[in-house]
Amino acid sequence: MSEFIKTSIDGNGIATLLIDRPERRNAMSFEMLGAFIKTVAELGEDDGVRAILLTGGTEGAFCAGTDLSDLGSVPGKDRGLRGSAEDTDRWWPLVQCPKPIIAAIDGPAVGMGAEFTSQCDVRIATPRARFAWNFVHRGLVPDTGAGTWLLPKLIGPQRALRLLYSGEFLSAEDALAIDYVTAVVAPEDLLAAARKEAETYLNGSPFAMARMKALVYRGMERSVGDHMTAHTEALGACFKSEDHAEGVNAFLEKRAPVFTGR
Repeated sequence: MSEFIKTSIDGNGIATLLIDRPERRNAMSFEMLGAFIKTVAELGEDDGVRAILLTGGTEGAFCAGTDLSDLGSVPGKDRGLRGSAEDTDRWWPLVQCPKPIIAAIDGPAVGMGAEFTSQCDVRIATPRARFAWNFVHRGLVPDTGAGTWLLPKLIGPQRALRLLYSGEFLSAEDALAIDYVTAVVAPEDLLAAARKEAETYLNGSPFAMARMKALVYRGMERSVGDHMTAHTEALGACFKSEDHAEGVNAFLEKRAPVFTGR
């Protein structure tokens, strides 16, 4: 695992995932990216994790994207893709993760860093946050595919295309105005705000939330008929789950439910 990808889990099951490479403003090397993908998968499989906060470990920096000096070590004609089109866990690790993921963004999120913010379920920023999908300046399309598929669904095709065509920065204020982020808070309040958001999810069933997340993201690509097929399968699984039984019993017994995610 890379020394620049760090995790901690508090007593409530809220995991903090840090991209922490201050000398490069948290730019991603190939090694870091592999560690990042593996770490997200492990957190997703950990029954003790209820929600994940993704942030930069460096004040005033989220992720400066791909480390171009690392990229330059491999000739373009020999540069392989991260995987095949079907390897969605490698392209979209945050979307594929079954846990709620909140991005806490302080400073620039550029290139791959901006893509990671799009892959998160909720985004909270500081006034220092800025977002740029600057791939056009490198002769590339957005590298994870989130910029061309998720971003237009989040902010609309016209806004997304203007950002992609120009490669210009989106300020925190403008990101809030178009609902790309849910809140802009002072840097010193960022992690507390993200943690408070995560805490609102802790009273819900992890079993149900994992299926909700999959239904929402997969629903963007399916017909209504296909979506309802998946929906009824998920609902049937929920009815048979221990979490559903616990939720009903807790209501009848007038107590807080204790969910296990099963």
